Amino acid sequence: MYVHYCEEEGCEEWGGWGNSPSPAVPTRWWCFEHFPHKSYEQEQALRRKLEAAERGNIIQ
Repeated sequence: MYVHYCEEEGCEEWGGWGNSPSPAVPTRWWCFEHFPHKSYEQEQALRRKLEAAERGNIIQ
């Protein structure tokens, strides 16, 4: 087993979302927030989650 962390600079999250266009190309790994191949629905859900977290920080 290999530990994959997100490839986004400065991110220390687990890279559970791997992608490779072919077996000849090494797999690149991202956390869900930085994964570049999300669907529109996934993008909207992430945006709502981040906005809610931001509002929570403002209230506190």
